[in-house]
Amino acid sequence: MNGVIVVDKPAGFTSFDVVAVMRGVCRERKIGHTGTLDPMATGVLPLLLGTATRAAPLLENTDKEYEAGFRLGFATDTQDTTGKVVERSDARVSESRLRAALPRFRGELQQTPPMYSAVRVGGRRLYELARRGVQVERRARGVTIYRLELLGFDERSQSGRLAVSCSKGTYIRTLCADIGRALGTCGAMSSLRRTRASGFSLAGAVTPEQARALAEEGRLGECLRPVECLFPSSPRVRVSAAQAARFLNGGALDLCRTPLRGQAPPEGARYRVCSPEGAFLGLGEARDGKLRVLRLFWGNESAALGENNG
Repeated sequence: MNGVIVVDKPAGFTSFDVVAVMRGVCRERKIGHTGTLDPMATGVLPLLLGTATRAAPLLENTDKEYEAGFRLGFATDTQDTTGKVVERSDARVSESRLRAALPRFRGELQQTPPMYSAVRVGGRRLYELARRGVQVERRARGVTIYRLELLGFDERSQSGRLAVSCSKGTYIRTLCADIGRALGTCGAMSSLRRTRASGFSLAGAVTPEQARALAEEGRLGECLRPVECLFPSSPRVRVSAAQAARFLNGGALDLCRTPLRGQAPPEGARYRVCSPEGAFLGLGEARDGKLRVLRLFWGNESAALGENNG
């Protein structure tokens, strides 16, 4: 089975738990995901099946969108409400003060990864060190918050919800904690739902239970999306049957003999290379007057996976 299934991850599952479940549902050994979700989080988790796993390093849209719940007045060691409370504050925050603080968290930011994260320091995952009670210095990383809106805030309970659109690598629980600090108190994330990832939204997403039911009815293919959908910004190029055969064998194609002749595409431009019938063969890259193989998605496991200049 080759393609993409967008799963609506339930709470309490790790991303790897979902992959393990879906291996059994799909009867497909090769499955990967496009971005880890914490166990408490729910929402969009695109799974790459079969030859689609070859696309992981090449995904074009790595931005994410979330709806996050938060509470002010306490902080935890995990920066979310599943962790151990390590600090409390009696400071009260008004909705107007909260709204006034949000603009400083939009745009390009430096964010320090939390100790309970999968970031590696000295070859060890931070969460492995955190579970042993070890704290290490972490280097701040650049992230971008494209959209940050307050969806609601209850001053009595000091709890609210945020809509966030951000770059890959952004920690929403760290964002909640940082907002609390900026307001002179502390805070923790109370819920997280990812609404968009890798260009996919909740529309058409299925829970593992729904996928299992579809599989039992022989209808799992209804939620399987083609590998080609992972590269919507790369134009399609149909080549001749002879050129398709050459491309699948790792051979570069002369641009002047393809439909791109006369267009002078920029160096490094990517294209979805298709057969005369429109079947997606793989990604090609324009370089030195040729359309060279970047990645193949057609054929069996022994097919060439990387660039071959021919």
